[in-house]
Amino acid sequence: MIRNAVAADAEAICRIYNPHVSGTIVTFEEVPVEPAAMAGRIADIQRTHAWLVACVDDAVAGYAYAGPWRARAAYRHAVETTVYLAAEHTGRGLGRRLYESLLEELRRMRFRCAIGGVALPNAASVALHERTGFVKVAHFREVGFKFGRWIDVGYWQREL
Repeated sequence: MIRNAVAADAEAICRIYNPHVSGTIVTFEEVPVEPAAMAGRIADIQRTHAWLVACVDDAVAGYAYAGPWRARAAYRHAVETTVYLAAEHTGRGLGRRLYESLLEELRRMRFRCAIGGVALPNAASVALHERTGFVKVAHFREVGFKFGRWIDVGYWQREL
């Protein structure tokens, strides 16, 4: 089941997200997020954009959201998308279904395009973006620094 996130999902979302913060380069955040802060993020995003969760057996197994691409008014029709799954739910098509649901909601909300940033290398995220119709549009070299090394970031874009 895919539904809108609620504040009560924040703890489960932190359980999915925080291992990436502390152990991977897929996010450039470096300090784990507390549930109260995550609940605030959910509320902030949902004021103007979308945040969805995918549930398996009534437990949050993943989430996807979109927020503003950039702050200036002319960018208001573009969004930056994010998707994360619990490790035990990867490789089964749940990420694609979740992402497609997010993209459909963004179309319904009348956004024009979605942009996904990917810290590289990340073959799974690249494959997910390309399977859902995103096309690579940019590659920035060594723009992030985490775990003592420089990290490239690619950007994929899709019209909605």
